[in-house]
Amino acid sequence: MGRDRIEREVFVKATVERVWAVITEPEHVGVWFGQGGPAEIDLRPGGVMRLDHGDHGTYPTRIVAVDPPRYLAYRWAAGYPGEIADESNSTLVEFFLLAEEGGTRLRVAESGFATLTIPAAREKSAGFDSHERGWREVVDNLKEYAER
Repeated sequence: MGRDRIEREVFVKATVERVWAVITEPEHVGVWFGQGGPAEIDLRPGGVMRLDHGDHGTYPTRIVAVDPPRYLAYRWAAGYPGEIADESNSTLVEFFLLAEEGGTRLRVAESGFATLTIPAAREKSAGFDSHERGWREVVDNLKEYAER
C-alpha cells in the first residue's frame, strides 16, 4: 500500500443496516466522527457532508458514490478546512460493508495521498501519518458506537 492508501478493517456486531445508518445518518456521524452534534449530510452523488473535526476544522466533503447498504465514498480535503473537496485537493474515503454471520465486516480506505499537495502548516493534521493514526481511533469509535 505504501504511503498512498490507508485501510482499516473491523468486524462489527451489528447488522449491515445498522452500520449503514451509523455511517450515513446525521445524528450518528456527528457522534463517532465529529463533535457530537448532527452532521449535515446530503446523501447523494455530488451532495455535501459537513464533518466537524473540532480544532482541525469543518470539512465540506463531496459525496462520490452511495450504494446502500454496501458502499459509500466521499472526497475529503483535510488539508483545506472549509473548502469543498474536489479531485485536486482531497483524498477519497471509502466504506465497504459486507454482511456476515453475527454482524458486518467493515473496511474503510482512504487513498490519494501520493498525489496530494498539503500545505506545510496542515501536514501534521492532514498528512498520511496523521490519518493513519486517526483512522485507527475513528474506526474503533464507529465499531463501539454501532454495537451499542
